[in-house]
Amino acid sequence: MLILSGNEVRQALSMRDAIQAVRSAMARLSAGECIVPERAHMDVQEHSGVALVMPSCVPADERMSVKVITLYDRNPERGMPRIQAVVLLFDAATGAPLAMMDGGVLTAIRTGAGSGVATDLLARLDSRRVAVFGAGQQARTQLEAVCYVRSIASAAVYDPDEAAARRFANEMTESLKMPVAAAGSAREAMIGADIVCTATVSRTPVFHDSDVRPGTHINAIGSYKPHVQELPGSTVARSRVFTDYRAGALTEPGDLLIPISEGLFGPEHVVGEIGDVLLGRTPGRASDDEITLYKSVGVAVQDLAAASAALAGARERGLGTEVAL
Repeated sequence: MLILSGNEVRQALSMRDAIQAVRSAMARLSAGECIVPERAHMDVQEHSGVALVMPSCVPADERMSVKVITLYDRNPERGMPRIQAVVLLFDAATGAPLAMMDGGVLTAIRTGAGSGVATDLLARLDSRRVAVFGAGQQARTQLEAVCYVRSIASAAVYDPDEAAARRFANEMTESLKMPVAAAGSAREAMIGADIVCTATVSRTPVFHDSDVRPGTHINAIGSYKPHVQELPGSTVARSRVFTDYRAGALTEPGDLLIPISEGLFGPEHVVGEIGDVLLGRTPGRASDDEITLYKSVGVAVQDLAAASAALAGARERGLGTEVAL
């Protein structure tokens, strides 16, 4: 079995390869070619933590995976990552373990890749400016993925932690070789934004509906609990809404469940999965003035696809440590 650290996962899995792998996985998911059991969920309330167990299998590829991921909201105060995880990859034909890898890095890359696929399908081709909410690891891969699929000229980041926003802006300016500014307010970040990415732990909307321009595309990846809502309900109501996995999106995130409970729209407001667009079952953006929304709650088959691509990349580059169990 090959063991891959977080740094080795970064080296093994480029955003280009991740987008390609996740794109295929999302189409297969919507085509009914994947086994995705409901993920197990355990609250650790006394420590503001959650643990999730996410299995998946693609029989045609003879691959299966299990991710165990923890999300502890107080960890940044301890100088630790909020998201920590381990992904196990197996040969589905024999059940033999093939790899174990850092799942925190993998989750950030595959989540960014999912938004990259959605952006490629839904954002206007002339999109040039991005607004990012949140300044953590997930926000970084969101911006990286968007820049891979569109010719972005500039970006702004807003986070209540001003120092974190400045670090993000400096690091991403250097990494992406384009201007990324730390905005002083949510409204400032939204000025001129063609694409908006929300990657926060906020329980209340991070921007005002009035700041969303016609033609905007939104990637919302932070909210995955029924009481957590990053987006204004009125924005969701006037958007053409797509998800990574419809079953999860209609049972977990407050971004959809709260406005549904308020009567702003019903479950049918979700047009379909991104995989439905890839398969040609559902059209994507209908006009340049339409607001499109990709609501991601995370689905295990994305982990499987990304882990398989990371394993292939690691073997090609001679990364990782082989161990015998």
